[in-house]
Amino acid sequence: MTRGELTSELAASLGLRHEARFIIEEVLGSSDSHRSQTVGPADVATIRAFASRRQAGEPLQYILGHWAFRTVDLLVDGRVLIPRPETEYVVEVALAELDRLGPGSPLIADAGTGSGAIALALAAELPDRHPGARLWATDTSADALEVAAENLARVQRTHGATVAPVRFGHGSWLSPLPSELRGSVNLIVSNPPYVAKEEWPDLPDDVRCEPFGALVAGDASDGTAGLGDVEHVLSEAWTWLSRPGVVVIELAPSQAEAAVRLAQAMGYVDVRVEKDLARRPRVLVGRAR
Repeated sequence: MTRGELTSELAASLGLRHEARFIIEEVLGSSDSHRSQTVGPADVATIRAFASRRQAGEPLQYILGHWAFRTVDLLVDGRVLIPRPETEYVVEVALAELDRLGPGSPLIADAGTGSGAIALALAAELPDRHPGARLWATDTSADALEVAAENLARVQRTHGATVAPVRFGHGSWLSPLPSELRGSVNLIVSNPPYVAKEEWPDLPDDVRCEPFGALVAGDASDGTAGLGDVEHVLSEAWTWLSRPGVVVIELAPSQAEAAVRLAQAMGYVDVRVEKDLARRPRVLVGRAR
């Protein structure tokens, strides 16, 4: 069987040609110009097994075992949330906010780091813009922190000594940070759970393969569904941020107005919600002064 024939077979069975390409390139490597390449029986069996797992509803990213996120490539499995394009934009907003804070050696905390996606993307990109930047990344899940630590080592291997230092803390949101850092964190960034409990049964099957606790949150104090963890991060960030300092949080578009009101009530100023690449309200920004 040739590579081209196998690609056509998978595209027909999966209904998505780009997913077929991802699977085949994972096993055979990238090669758009070798459709006539003969694929050996062992590789054909591996590719078909991957396709069967995808047909059964397993996320493609878990099958491949890794996924690209901005300039880094991250290990992902069932212990962590799959990095998404919306979260890549969170990093973009965070970088812009650091630039607005001005030169220096910023201290940054990623609350609820999961695979480490946000913290490690920042660690890889910050040295060119803010030499001396330091990061903390926290999570309540020891399993997630294990994945994040593996990803830090992976990023250090691929990016070399230029990666900003990252330390991990096990615990809820910002509680693992050393007490002496209170009031000195320049940027707090987070992609907390924000799916409402009642939304869970209606999510696609492959999304429900991801950790429930990384997706689903309780309601906020004002009753906004799924906004409880966003509210917790806002509340804790207020006491850890420097003055000036910035908090950047991913949320659901439907929660934008409520999140702005909560942030303003806590004392944040210049509160706004940035739209993602699909023009949906996605990233809450608030300043502490």
